[in-house]
Amino acid sequence: MRNQASETKKVPFFRKPAVQSIVASLICVLGGLLVGFIVLLLMAVFSKDIPVSEAFRGILIVLSGPIAAGNPKDVLFTCGNMLFTATPLIMTGLSVALAFKTGLFNIGAPGQYLMGAMGSLLVALSIPQGTMPAALIWILAFLAGTLLGVLWGAIPGFFKAKFNVNEVIVCILTNWIAANVVSWVFYANQEKFVNIAETKTNFIKKTISNGVSTATFGLDKLFANSYLDVSIVIVCVIAVLLYVMLNKTTFGYELRACGYNRNAAKYAGMNEKRNILLSMAIAGGLAGCGAALWCLNGQQDFKWNTYQSLPNVGFNGIPAALLASNNPIGVIFSAIFLRYIDTGGSYLPGETSFNEYVSQLIIAVIIYFAGFSKFIKDYLKKKQMKKETAATIAGDFVKNPERPIGQTASEQSAAPPPEAPAPAGPGSGEETAETASAADVPAEGKDGDGQ
Repeated sequence: MRNQASETKKVPFFRKPAVQSIVASLICVLGGLLVGFIVLLLMAVFSKDIPVSEAFRGILIVLSGPIAAGNPKDVLFTCGNMLFTATPLIMTGLSVALAFKTGLFNIGAPGQYLMGAMGSLLVALSIPQGTMPAALIWILAFLAGTLLGVLWGAIPGFFKAKFNVNEVIVCILTNWIAANVVSWVFYANQEKFVNIAETKTNFIKKTISNGVSTATFGLDKLFANSYLDVSIVIVCVIAVLLYVMLNKTTFGYELRACGYNRNAAKYAGMNEKRNILLSMAIAGGLAGCGAALWCLNGQQDFKWNTYQSLPNVGFNGIPAALLASNNPIGVIFSAIFLRYIDTGGSYLPGETSFNEYVSQLIIAVIIYFAGFSKFIKDYLKKKQMKKETAATIAGDFVKNPERPIGQTASEQSAAPPPEAPAPAGPGSGEETAETASAADVPAEGKDGDGQ
């Protein structure tokens, strides 16, 4: 019994969900890189000015990422900036992943990101310098951006929970409403917030102008005067806490239960409407938090005239979540990888005859393949189960050749024993019914009186 229990608990390596998710993501990445290389090769073949060797060199530069910068100092500088630009992408990826976990599609991350940026900038630039410590202003600005993201994310959650309106439709509407609200607020206060001093009239003042910036703790010096600050550590901690919340707490279990089957969760006594609202609100807060960390760096420009366009980082959170199979910790690596490929592609124009948009093509193909990640995982699971079934049947046949193929030991023990053959009758190979009946009659005397 003990051996049987240990065998049932032992899960094969390739049957583990985490392993299957990683394998599926790697297949998506390799597929995107292969398609990108084929495109480079075709461009070289059909162009007289581009040798075929350029295709191999181009894909190697893309795969090199920040290393393509050349000398070690430039590599460190580029690597630091890559990690910093991955910070808001990680947060929008977490925003989308959380909504996916609860059966929702948060396409409203761009609007939530804009509202978070507006909230953090308004607080950071409105409080006069010297009235309170800069660290306290930073905290208030960070909370303001996060809370505005929570509020903007709760709007589609409310309509979904209360009126069962598709969250995608409401998110698209709130995206453009946020874009116009942000433009209107800063347009009405151009003298106070627009960066006229540096003649950057399309951008808001940097928060460092008011003495507010995110602490670096020496990370910027470690990475050769890059923009990297402690925000990369903050988002990693948030990702770990989100993972713990989803997988180790009752609240997280209820959120995931609503994602698996909302009606079943309701039948089990869970408040599915509350969970929908809270899920979208938290998702909005994550996107707003990413915007606040970007703006509060102190050295970044924010384009306030957003009524005609939405920030790409909001939409790019979708592939970051898909590539990580909606795992919060996996989002960290998928977001950094996407920035890694993008950074390598930025060196293509200077080193080869190709332009930087090849890296965007590779990322787009990876995103496309990421949509098939579930199909890939199901295929791997099915293939692994076939191998295990074949191995089990072969092992059982070696141990017990008399057992029918496909029959387990428990099924064999539960099967009725074969009937014993009837004893042979006199003079023939079988006992007839008449012989059996005659044998059952008691012997009597020949005269019939029993004597």
